Amino acid sequence: MKQFLPILEWLPKYRREYIAGDVSAGLTVGVMLIPQGMAYAMIAGLPPVYGLYAALVPQLVYAILGTSRQLAVGPVAMDSILVAAGISGMALSGTAEYIQLAILLALMMGGLQVIFGLARLGFLVNFLSKPVISGFTSAAALIIGLSQLKHLIGVDLGRNNSIFVILYEAGEAFAEYNWISILIGLTGIILIKGLKKVNKSIPGALVVVFLGIVSVFLWQLDQYGVKILGKIPSGLPSFALPDWNNPHIFELLPIALTLSLIAFMEAISVSKAIQLRHKGEYEIQPNQEMLAIGLGNVLGSLFGSYPTTGGFSRSAVNDQAGAKTNLAAVISASLIALVLLFFTPLFFYLPKAILASVIMVAVFGLINTQYPLYLWKVQKQEFAMLLVTFVSTLGLGIMSGIGVGVAVSLVLLIYRTAEPHYAVLAKIKNSKEYRNINRFEEVEIRPDVLVFRYDAPLYYANANHFVQSISREVDKKGEALKLIVLNAESTPFIDTTALFELNELRQAWEGRGIQLMFASVIGPVRDFMTRTELIQKMGREAFFTNIQDALDYYDEKPDALENTRFNISTQSNEKNSLGMERPV
Repeated sequence: MKQFLPILEWLPKYRREYIAGDVSAGLTVGVMLIPQGMAYAMIAGLPPVYGLYAALVPQLVYAILGTSRQLAVGPVAMDSILVAAGISGMALSGTAEYIQLAILLALMMGGLQVIFGLARLGFLVNFLSKPVISGFTSAAALIIGLSQLKHLIGVDLGRNNSIFVILYEAGEAFAEYNWISILIGLTGIILIKGLKKVNKSIPGALVVVFLGIVSVFLWQLDQYGVKILGKIPSGLPSFALPDWNNPHIFELLPIALTLSLIAFMEAISVSKAIQLRHKGEYEIQPNQEMLAIGLGNVLGSLFGSYPTTGGFSRSAVNDQAGAKTNLAAVISASLIALVLLFFTPLFFYLPKAILASVIMVAVFGLINTQYPLYLWKVQKQEFAMLLVTFVSTLGLGIMSGIGVGVAVSLVLLIYRTAEPHYAVLAKIKNSKEYRNINRFEEVEIRPDVLVFRYDAPLYYANANHFVQSISREVDKKGEALKLIVLNAESTPFIDTTALFELNELRQAWEGRGIQLMFASVIGPVRDFMTRTELIQKMGREAFFTNIQDALDYYDEKPDALENTRFNISTQSNEKNSLGMERPV
């Protein structure tokens, strides 16, 4: 039961000395969630109160099912960006239909995460490479940050995800700017960043929210065109089933799939980073994490929540504030519940420019300029991947951009394994070590022996490249070649297509009087060779734990090799020695 309900692991072991840290961290994160939740809901195109709804049930569910003790679950900037990008083409933001789509999206996303968690498919997140995520995040941050210009300048701009259109429309509306709103927003940005430099534990967002409300109330700035939140519904969200009959449900599926993977990637990367500070206290279970976050979204959608996951900044604050267990999450959710029950009227005079400043600081902080420079220096292929994702996201939109990025990363993966590195090895003088002859000068190259290493799995995509590569090296050796040793230490698996090609080569070489041996074959590949009867056909004397043993055997028992070659070369005219029919 502890495996499926991690709360049973930490709750019985709870110590009195944990209380102070959990209460302090819970209250601190809860205070952060108030302005952040409302701001992120605005990013998602939802009324601000839905950001508070999203901070309730998902936190409580994670406290019961999550394996991290410090991960703070709730609305985050990235997921909010994706929600807005995915739904904005189906309904007008803020409308009842839009809200229902966002809630339904949370249910679908959570359902997929639950399925992935139960099926132990957490590895799928590995297809979202860091360059793709970095390029996508930077472009999305630019788009969503600049989309808040309308709140900062106090002018309604058309809904568009193109930053060029946003900037053009903002320039066209210069005469309509509300300079009081601009002053409020810029002051908010400066204060948030300044307070963070003074002391990271100061909740800068909450400070500017308080100052913004007081300023508007005292000087009646709403009478001068400063736009405010207005009335926010009081009370806890009521239970309601999402509308499964929504005509856009199939359009939501790819968005839900994208969100489910990105949200999990965010949560698992944050939780693992924090776990390093708590070695030995607990262990992160990736599939259980996906299950916990997924169920949080499923149950949260029944109470008005839109998609959520673990947030980096809040989790870091949670850890720094002393959280020892998930009781801190329960306290955070309780504080949000109290705000919803009794204190929402206090936010009536909150200027939208302040929430815009909170959003801009949050999303522009996601832009990473150091990583692209690093890739440019060390790996230009991955830099190109990042650049393509960045440009695609800016030009085609957020959803299309990440799709292009994933496609490019998969193409690069296939390219790298389709034409991988290989090496011809030889023994370093006065040792038993074998190294690449192109990288080491002091090597003993034998004219009668070819030691070949292929640095990749052998499968259908690179089988032809393998055949061409090793055939070129065989031809270079000429008639003197008598033995080929295939060093398989860098080959994690072989499929049937590659095995068929390898067996064809073996038979052709034997016809020329050339023997094939294997060295350093790893266990799973040996198991596969046993199942396909290659080891039985070639004889166990053709397989060695290292290259030197193979050559020692060859040098000491050449007659035995000749007999072995004769025995294993006998075959039918219709089938090869693996029992596979020859292609016509």
